Amino acid sequence: MIKLGKRASPARREERANQPRLETTEQGDKLICVLSGIWNTRTVALVDAQMRQIEARGDIRELDLDISGVRKLDTAGAWLIQRTAKVQAQRGADINLTGASEAASILLSEVEGTAEESGKVETEPKPWFFLRMLESVGRSVYAARDDILFGLNILGATIRGAQMKLGRGHAVNPAAIVSQIDRMGVGAIPVIVLMSAIVGAIIAQQGGFQLRYFGAEIFVVDLVGILILRELGVLMTAIMVAGRSGSAITAEIGSMKMREEVDALQVMGLNPIGVLVFPRLVALVIAVPLLTVVANFAAMAGAMGVAWFYSGITPTAFIDRLRDSIDLSTIFAGMIKAPFMALIIGVIASIEGMQVGGSAESLGRHVTASVVKAIFVVIVVDGLFAMFYAAIDF
Repeated sequence: MIKLGKRASPARREERANQPRLETTEQGDKLICVLSGIWNTRTVALVDAQMRQIEARGDIRELDLDISGVRKLDTAGAWLIQRTAKVQAQRGADINLTGASEAASILLSEVEGTAEESGKVETEPKPWFFLRMLESVGRSVYAARDDILFGLNILGATIRGAQMKLGRGHAVNPAAIVSQIDRMGVGAIPVIVLMSAIVGAIIAQQGGFQLRYFGAEIFVVDLVGILILRELGVLMTAIMVAGRSGSAITAEIGSMKMREEVDALQVMGLNPIGVLVFPRLVALVIAVPLLTVVANFAAMAGAMGVAWFYSGITPTAFIDRLRDSIDLSTIFAGMIKAPFMALIIGVIASIEGMQVGGSAESLGRHVTASVVKAIFVVIVVDGLFAMFYAAIDF
């Protein structure tokens, strides 16, 4: 009785043909490896053990790798072949790679080049500390130059007008401006009032405590009035707006940049500066002076309460002394700074938002940079105003 074996199904035969195969032939100290089949990410695990056995041998003086039978090759297969060749080459064996197609040759060279470049990076010595410091300073200067040019572009487009459509007329969206005023101005009133009242109370308490030794506690009113109205009112407001609204502007514009909504506006023929930046800048220019007025009143109220309970200066006496110690120039000296502070905060926040890349890390980095840069520049500008006022005796 003759038993007939079952013929392999077409699917089974195709699976066997797709498997990677490695056939070796030894000729003295020469090893010939013939590779065939499909060498890709899904299949190279089947021949990894055989390749490692070849790598472990130390008696090979010449290694021939024939890959003419490899039908498909990806990065995983190319890396496995290059790994074996590299190990044997380090042991002094001569490597001969034959039968590679044009695509396989490119892939093998890229895999080999990546490995060599990574090795060079690891062994490359670091430059001297002084040179690295100079390089960092140079990069910072170039980055500052780019920020200044970008800021002038934003400021110029804002002064020119809303520029909603690219070069095809102007348009102002009052609803967007009012919405931003509500978010940046009205929403910031509670924290501005609380912070200003506390700072005003602290200044009054410390001033009264120190002036008590000289019997001049009444002059704490002069101290509080001039310091708050000329310097601290607008400065505290600008710092709080930079941390609250400046970071929000950077995050909003940056998230739109990440989602490519800014590019979509340009494709639609709209100017991103006119649509996104202009309403926020106008809202800041309107909101910051008004918030400065609120901060001044809150700081005076806090100082008045502390002066009453701590120094015995009644509200009536406080107001009478305040009327004699300040004039309109004291009030205007602080209020003039507010629009400039608002422009600085808005421009810096917009610059950082427009520079956000495609990652969450980039967004966080630029939001942090926006707050830090805005607070730093605001303080510097406040100092420049103080020197300017002193020079003109204002």
